[in-house]
Amino acid sequence: KDVFVYIHGYKVVFSNPLLVATELWHFLGYDGAFISYAWPSTPGSLAYAKDLETAAYSSRNLRLLLEYLAKETDAQRIHILAYSAGTRVAIETLGQLALLHAGDPEGSILQKLRIHNVILVGSDYDRDIFSGYLEDGLLDVMEKLTIYLSDTDKALSISKFVFTRRRLGQAFMPENMSPAVRDYLQRTNNLILVDVTNAAGAATGNGHSYFRKSPWVSSDVLMTLKYDLPPGERGLVRHKTMPAWTFPEDYTSRLKQQLETRIGLE
Repeated sequence: KDVFVYIHGYKVVFSNPLLVATELWHFLGYDGAFISYAWPSTPGSLAYAKDLETAAYSSRNLRLLLEYLAKETDAQRIHILAYSAGTRVAIETLGQLALLHAGDPEGSILQKLRIHNVILVGSDYDRDIFSGYLEDGLLDVMEKLTIYLSDTDKALSISKFVFTRRRLGQAFMPENMSPAVRDYLQRTNNLILVDVTNAAGAATGNGHSYFRKSPWVSSDVLMTLKYDLPPGERGLVRHKTMPAWTFPEDYTSRLKQQLETRIGLE
């Protein structure tokens, strides 16, 4: 009764999202149905600007897919995992849905669309544009939104240099967060920030592929999708200075304990 939709980043060939989706599905024990949303990115380093525009127009097709899944299948929960430039596709799709259903009665949107977990990893998206979508009711179209952040993601650092604006997937700096933003994040329970900066393997390579390169981060993503556990029950702890969650030094033992407890309950 679960459908998982994986949305890849830029500069990949068609087989890449199929392989990643299959890998994730394998570690989920082949539960549910896994869909690879292969938007037409260009496998070339100089195709960055072109792929960003392609991601924008691909969002409408993703919206049609999500509406089809909700209307024509028996799926009880639809989950979305988007990576890098693929988060542009996901955010703009969800923003469209929020605007289309802006006048719907409270709670009816979730019942109609059945979107449960939305996970954004290494998001190459402008924070201010994303904030506008939040104001327009983005969170109304899903049960939970989890955003993974990193301070060692070199790809997003380059993107920030190009656009001169911080990206959504970059870690927040306490000194740059206004009291209003801090208050919003603290009281919004279905918006979850996870800082992976201290996670083992998160800085591997250019630090952008941590959701597959870091066993800690990949485990956290899988625990969210498979067991729908809140952060505190996935071995994470509250960030010391930010309204976010982070990985403690004893994460693996915490996760093992939580997993054993979960399996014992089942």
